[in-house]
Amino acid sequence: MTENVWAYRAGVDYLAADLTGYGVEALDGSIGKVDKHSDDVTDAYLVVDTGVWILGKEVLLPAGLVTRVDHAAEKIYVDRTKDQVKAAPEFHRDEHLGNADHREALSTHYLSGMPFGVPPA
Repeated sequence: MTENVWAYRAGVDYLAADLTGYGVEALDGSIGKVDKHSDDVTDAYLVVDTGVWILGKEVLLPAGLVTRVDHAAEKIYVDRTKDQVKAAPEFHRDEHLGNADHREALSTHYLSGMPFGVPPA
């Protein structure tokens, strides 16, 4: 499997609709709603508004974490836990969106400790 965490996986149907407003589900529950997304081939991501879960903060999720999109239910599923998302480097849209160093830090965070695409046991 590819290690490019900034590209959607083969077979994930992300082009059928605007994903803004879709709920995002980690392996162990909801983490928020998509506020912004990109489907650029090598720079695909979701900006997720976590609401009250992380005190109203946003998180940046690389698109490679998405395992499937359910357009009927307007839900996106990712293969990381809520704790893994919460432990990611802090994201501030104005400062970090498009920032190569922050992107590298996120790649390292999400790829460390478990193989890409393989959920924890």
